[in-house]
Amino acid sequence: MFGYVTINRDELKIREYNRYRSFYCGLCRSLQKRCGIRGQAILPNDMVFVSMLLNGLYELPLQEEDHFCAAHPSKKQHMAFNSITDYAADMGVLLAYYKLLDDVQDEKKRRIPARARLLRRFTERIRQEWPRQAKAVEDYVRKLGELEKKNADDLDAVAGLSGEALGEIFVMKEDAWAGFLRRMGFFLGKYVCLMDAYEDLDKDLKKGNYNPWVFYRDRKDFDALVENTLTMMMAECAKEFEKLPIVQDTDILRNIIYSGVWNRYRMIRAKRDNAKEEEAQ
Repeated sequence: MFGYVTINRDELKIREYNRYRSFYCGLCRSLQKRCGIRGQAILPNDMVFVSMLLNGLYELPLQEEDHFCAAHPSKKQHMAFNSITDYAADMGVLLAYYKLLDDVQDEKKRRIPARARLLRRFTERIRQEWPRQAKAVEDYVRKLGELEKKNADDLDAVAGLSGEALGEIFVMKEDAWAGFLRRMGFFLGKYVCLMDAYEDLDKDLKKGNYNPWVFYRDRKDFDALVENTLTMMMAECAKEFEKLPIVQDTDILRNIIYSGVWNRYRMIRAKRDNAKEEEAQ
């Protein structure tokens, strides 16, 4: 569920990019503080967005410091963090752990990978601190497994499970903004699920793995169907975002919502189009 919700760097000003990097490095610091080096290894761009979004909404004071890190041992990195960053770090670990378990199920492996076993004890703490969010992710993995066994061809049902999980993660606390955040996360979660399936389609076909796009791939308008579906998801996500009273870092957040999320799609689509041209020659 990682890697799609990121910036379009070419469209950011230098100061905006540096601001984004401070949240990125702040999240890395929170992961290290809460889960050690193992936590840093899963550093998800998606949760950088969650951290910036919730900080923009609640405007909690940020602690800003410069530190060396393993990735940049020769130059100190500027880091911005607070309790919201810690929350985003926990959610990143939670998603990474269950994503690994889901991969085990998809690949029909008998053993849980070492990486998942290392994250398990941190996940236990997170489940105790954030039971609603943990239950939502657990339910997502379980229900997705049930749909995969049925070989379900309902795109909306499959993507909706991811949407429900991410919707709960967007809601750090139940308050006046919870409904907007939950709907925003719901549609972004559906987008991420469908994007992930679109990217993995060829690989899943070769391996015989479940993929909800398999049932539509032979349609002449398949590429248009994918793009239109993804566009609808992000349009709904953006609509909910614009209802929130956020003034902090809005240019960066809009860069991600309106442009950055399409980075991988453009790469995948170009790759597919090139492959078609080569086959036609």
